[in-house]
Amino acid sequence: MAEENREKDILEKIATEGIKEQKRSRRWGIFFKLLTFAYLFAVLVMLMPSKEDGFGKAGEKHTALVNLKGIIAPNTEASADKVISGLRNAFKNKNTAGVILRINSPGGSPVQSGYIYDEILRLREKYPEIPLHAVISDIGASGGYYVAAAAKNIYVNQSSIVGSIGVRMDNFGVVEAMKKLGIERRTLTAGENKALLDPFSPVNPEVTRHLKTLLNNIHNQFINAVKLGRGKRLKEVEGMFSGLIWTGDQSVEIGLADREASASYVAREIIGAESIVNFTVQPDFLERFSESVGAKVAHILTQESLLPQLKP
Repeated sequence: MAEENREKDILEKIATEGIKEQKRSRRWGIFFKLLTFAYLFAVLVMLMPSKEDGFGKAGEKHTALVNLKGIIAPNTEASADKVISGLRNAFKNKNTAGVILRINSPGGSPVQSGYIYDEILRLREKYPEIPLHAVISDIGASGGYYVAAAAKNIYVNQSSIVGSIGVRMDNFGVVEAMKKLGIERRTLTAGENKALLDPFSPVNPEVTRHLKTLLNNIHNQFINAVKLGRGKRLKEVEGMFSGLIWTGDQSVEIGLADREASASYVAREIIGAESIVNFTVQPDFLERFSESVGAKVAHILTQESLLPQLKP
C-alpha cells in the first residue's frame, strides 16, 4: 500500500511539474511574440515616410485631393473639422495647382455642411489662383450637394445621384399604441414646449407650425447657398428645391452640375496637374498601427490566458 502511495505521489509531482513547464513555455511564448511585435514596430517607424514624402518631385505641381465621404456630422469621417483641415492643408501647399473635393455623401448636419461651405468660399477668395472643383461620385445629395455648391465647378458621373435640396426632421408617435396597452404618460416640464418632440404625446398644431417655420428657414438658407454658388448656371425647373434628386446627366442639363468627368480627368485636363496628392485627414500612421498591434496582442493574450485552464 505504501508503495502504491509513493508511486501516486511521484506521478502527481510529474504531472504538476509538467503543467508548470507548460505555463512557463506559454509565458515565454507570449514574451517572444510581444518582442517580435515591438521589433516590427520599431522597424516600421524607422521606415515610415515623412509627411512630405510622396508629394512628387521637388517643385512639381500636383492636384490636391480631399475626400468627403459618408454622413456629414461631428466626429465622423466627413466632419467639418476633418474636411476643413484637409482643404486648408491642400491650399497651403506650395505645389498645389488645384484642389478636388471628391464627394460621396447623402448629406447630414446642416451646420457641419454650412461650416464646410463657408470655408470653401473663404479659401477660394484667399487663394484665387488655386481653383477648387467638386467631383461627385456615387451620391452628392442634401448636405453633400450643399458643400459642392461652393466649388468653382461641379463634375459628376452620368449615374451619380445629385440634389435633394431640402430639410427634414424625423419623429414618430405611439400615442394610440399606448392607449391600447393602457400606458399612461407622465412627463414633467418647466416650459410648456420643452417636450415638443415627445413621441408619447399627441401632436400639437402650434408646435408643428413652429417646427415647419424652423425647417423652412434652414431650407431657404440651403436654397440661397445653392443660388449663390451656381449663379446663372441654374436652370430652375419644377421641384428643383423641393428635395427631388436627379441623375448626374440630368443635373448637368438643369445646371446643378457643369459636366460629366472623373477626378483623374479633372486633374489632368481641367487643372493641368495629372499627379494627385491626397490631403484627406486620416488617423496618424502610429495611431493606426498601434491600434492594429493592440488588437492583435489582446487576441494573443486572451487565447493564452485560456490555455492554462485546460486539463492535460
